Amino acid sequence: MSGADWLIGDAGELPAVCVKTLTLSLTALAGLRLAPRRALAELRIFDLVVIIATGAIVGRSATAADTSFLIGAVALVTLLVVHIIISRLRFVPRVARVLDHPVRVLVVDGAVDHRQLKTAQLTEGDLYEVLRERGVHSLAGIRYVIYESKGGLTVVNDDEPPHASRTTLPDL
Repeated sequence: MSGADWLIGDAGELPAVCVKTLTLSLTALAGLRLAPRRALAELRIFDLVVIIATGAIVGRSATAADTSFLIGAVALVTLLVVHIIISRLRFVPRVARVLDHPVRVLVVDGAVDHRQLKTAQLTEGDLYEVLRERGVHSLAGIRYVIYESKGGLTVVNDDEPPHASRTTLPDL
């Protein structure tokens, strides 16, 4: 490369890059909008993979001179269709066991279940840190701490009355 070419490249490609970036971004937005709403509301590992791959496809296709809009769009649509298929396959119990981490009860009646904590690959320090962030400074008065399949913790206090209108959660 001579002169400033290494810095600015071929300025003649800039309009094509702008058009491809715009159209790929709109394609990604349309595809994500048509995808199940849970795709962004409840991030699971395969949701995160789709988000990262979407960004990679848009970025690579928009700036690569040898990649057309059509190739990028087909890659995006294929990725989003696979995501929809995986989302629906989660209703098949065998597939769900592979895709989703099992729910674990880490604390029962104020006592830490160290076996479940270890299985979840958490330390007591990890547990206590999350509890402190939620304003819980003692395990006394805690009925359950549940490690949800998405990685979050649910704290059920002893003083929470059962509500007749609330659906009972499945036994763990």
